[in-house]
Amino acid sequence: MNKRWISLFVENEVGVLARVAGLFSGKLYNLDSLTVGETEDRTISRMTIGCMADDQTFEQILKQLNRMVEVIKVIDFTDVARHTKEILFVRINNCDEQDKTELFRIEKVFDIQVIDYDKKRIEIQSVQSSERNDELIALLNRFFLNRIEVVRGGSVAIEALNSLT
Repeated sequence: MNKRWISLFVENEVGVLARVAGLFSGKLYNLDSLTVGETEDRTISRMTIGCMADDQTFEQILKQLNRMVEVIKVIDFTDVARHTKEILFVRINNCDEQDKTELFRIEKVFDIQVIDYDKKRIEIQSVQSSERNDELIALLNRFFLNRIEVVRGGSVAIEALNSLT
């Protein structure tokens, strides 16, 4: 099983997202990440899908997506140079002054932003790769055990302009 990435251009219509997600659930394929948004053309949306699959299963997924009427184009991003980012929000509860000082230190190291705070809580934002966000969550769990709330968005990806990226 390997991490796989797919980019889909689909018709921007009601129900398309449900049909694509239904293809995955109907075949018992697991989605790790699914993000969709309108493109520069309001009639077309772009989906970025992350999943774990072996080669045979992944080929089946690609074939089934290509057969869908609403799908305009399927791009396998797995082995393509790409830029991939995921948004992550974390709320740390029951913070004291020492916790806040540590968080501002972590902010510099991880290139994250403190976006809100009050006397006992801090909220941070991270827009990085899912792997880097995993590292951040692991670190925060070590420092603030049982005091964090995590909200993650799916990853978005675009082909890199050159293979040096």
